[in-house]
Amino acid sequence: MIRVLIADDHTVLRHGLRMILEGAEGIVVVGEAADGAEAVAQARSLQPDVVLMDVNMPALDGIEATKRIRAALPQVRVLMLTISDKDRDLLAALRAGARGYLLKSAESGEVVEAIRHVAAGEAILPPALAARVLDELTMPAPSTPSLTDREQEVLGLIAQGLANKEIAARLHISENTVKTHVRHILEKLGLRSRAEAAAYAVREGLVPR
Repeated sequence: MIRVLIADDHTVLRHGLRMILEGAEGIVVVGEAADGAEAVAQARSLQPDVVLMDVNMPALDGIEATKRIRAALPQVRVLMLTISDKDRDLLAALRAGARGYLLKSAESGEVVEAIRHVAAGEAILPPALAARVLDELTMPAPSTPSLTDREQEVLGLIAQGLANKEIAARLHISENTVKTHVRHILEKLGLRSRAEAAAYAVREGLVPR
């Protein structure tokens, strides 16, 4: 038997899915969750074979819930069932460890078959979404924003936690010049704050961790 946990914040939909799945041969619903946090807790407790997971839920969304479930229970497979056909949600779900992505417009038989395939270790994507994933993966990587040598120096010092006045003293330039460099760095990197700039610098390996 394939043991399934249903995670969706819509009670009527959860109950409808339960009726569909319990009418299918070889599938049993072992639990329901109304939000992402509950889905993680239920998955830990029940250890289902497959979690049927919505993307948009309160408390904790389905993407983050999927990450946590996959990290704690790598044997549990997650199949997203959602109304969202946005590329960012699809790619985020796959990066989080989901084994499949299905739209709620799918027929009940498609949902049942998708669960069976995912439980067997296969990946499931509707053809239109699969084509978009391939397009995304084969697109050239965006070029890294080009910072001047001085901007690189300023960014490195921001990542070290130095204030503008301290950066000015370290580099022997005026504080206004530092502010100009910081503004240019944020504009070029598409960031909103010094904190984001510091996190970007560390994440991208531009400064030592």
